[in-house]
Amino acid sequence: MNEFSAGGVIIKDKKLLIVKVKNLSGKIVWTFPKGHIEKSEKIKNAALREVSEETGYSCKIIKSLGKTQYGFRHQNKFISKKVAWFLMSPLGKIGTHDHEILTTRWVKITEGKKYLKYETDLKLLEKIL
Repeated sequence: MNEFSAGGVIIKDKKLLIVKVKNLSGKIVWTFPKGHIEKSEKIKNAALREVSEETGYSCKIIKSLGKTQYGFRHQNKFISKKVAWFLMSPLGKIGTHDHEILTTRWVKITEGKKYLKYETDLKLLEKIL
């Protein structure tokens, strides 16, 4: 089964905005905000919407960071996931994060590795360092 998502790496004043979530295997992890692309939704619009829902920030896209791909098992199915990533700049706080997110945090870019553990997140971090 294939899944497609879009997300953002939000940077302001040499800091990253990351989200704390409980993943499908029940682990608590820090990651970048992302989510499913709705039918007939443009990829950039999905990325902006998901970032807004998951962080409470309205953002603008600076540039594409390319795509990441990984696989995982969920309910005895293998899922192949592709995520389109965008470098973003926050325009302002417009609300709160949604129920899927435990909390959000601004961290220094140089300290990103302390929080981010997914290989794909670390590759994105390398791109912006």
